[in-house]
Amino acid sequence: MDDISTSTLFIALGVLILLSAYFSSSETGMMSINRYRLKHLQNEGNRAALRVQKLLERPDRLIGLILIGNNMVNIAASAIATILCTRLFGDYWGFIATTFGLTLVLLIFAEVTPKTLAALYPEKVAFPSSLILLPLLFVLYPFVAMINSITNGILFLLRIDSKNGNDDSLSREELRTVVYEAGTMIPKKHQDMLVGILDLENVTAEDIMVPRAEIVAIDINEDWKKIQKQLTQAQHTRVLLYRDSIDDAVGFVHARDALRLLSKDQFTKSSLLRAVREIYYTPESTPLHTLMYKFQAEKERIALVVDEYGDIMGLVTLEDILEEIVGDFTTSMVPDHSKEANVQQDGSVLVDGSANVRDLNKEMDWNLPLDGPKTLNGLILEYLEEIPEHHVSVRLAGYPMEIVDIKDNMIKTVRVLPEYFETPRETSSEN
Repeated sequence: MDDISTSTLFIALGVLILLSAYFSSSETGMMSINRYRLKHLQNEGNRAALRVQKLLERPDRLIGLILIGNNMVNIAASAIATILCTRLFGDYWGFIATTFGLTLVLLIFAEVTPKTLAALYPEKVAFPSSLILLPLLFVLYPFVAMINSITNGILFLLRIDSKNGNDDSLSREELRTVVYEAGTMIPKKHQDMLVGILDLENVTAEDIMVPRAEIVAIDINEDWKKIQKQLTQAQHTRVLLYRDSIDDAVGFVHARDALRLLSKDQFTKSSLLRAVREIYYTPESTPLHTLMYKFQAEKERIALVVDEYGDIMGLVTLEDILEEIVGDFTTSMVPDHSKEANVQQDGSVLVDGSANVRDLNKEMDWNLPLDGPKTLNGLILEYLEEIPEHHVSVRLAGYPMEIVDIKDNMIKTVRVLPEYFETPRETSSEN
């Protein structure tokens, strides 16, 4: 080494620092690259993505290769820096200058700067780096394999399987986060639709069904003229027919079938009963994604929801499930609240007691509890444990509410006061 000039040693030291920066940035770039974008590029046949994916198939070998190269150049740089500093400052000060000076240089130029750059632009670092790392792995494979066998043996003694740590699968909540973190790459409406699909498993038929009391149905034992009037005024294409009680449901009649009978002058009660379509029943606890698959398999679009005793609780349609994904169907381009929630001039909201709690949360961006009754009336009654009087006030889940109207032992109208915007979410009651 004494025969090598100082300038040559400085050049060699600079080259070694650059190599150390290369290995440091390669490690960070390879480990920071988006695995899902990488798979997408791989499926498109991107050669750089294919090289990187091949290296990442065995991350232990990749890390072993990078660390072998990084440690070799760092040790060589330390040796050369020691010679240089000894020549310039003597043995004692040269040792101190090497220790602190080289540490500072390596930290700035070979660690922090290149790793920060690689973390910000992983693809721009990892893709060109793979051109060198892949053939280098082939050349140094025996050495890398030996190092990996030793480290894997140590991990085995610690009861750690090195092959089980490379799972890229996402849970539902993680996938939800990925969708929302996509930002402007996925429009907000599409984000809501994707999340709606993910939420189908957590929503049951009971959550979205039309309650029993609101089902549009016709008693087939009524006067024929009254039945005709109800059919002509019906706002739905499918109407439920029953005998005396909705629990004795006969089936659904399609408006198209009724019109066909009418056009043929065969529109009688007996012909109408013959045109009735069989009822499809579903339990109240059926998740929406399961119900959608059943609708598809059975070629159905509508079902009656029953409880554990077989009593009819409500009605659910395919359109109800689709609305959970894409939102409410409307012909108006201007968003508006439903008839069940009317915003007043003073900022309060008049809400129908029969309003579905989930729908209110979605429409008004509220956080009323969903683990109990499905309607606002049921939620308040469960909390009070009695039927209240008019103008009783209650704070439910932090929302100040005034009971405006009660009829037939049911809360018909509730006023939600604007105070909830600044109210902590705590539950109390006051008269």
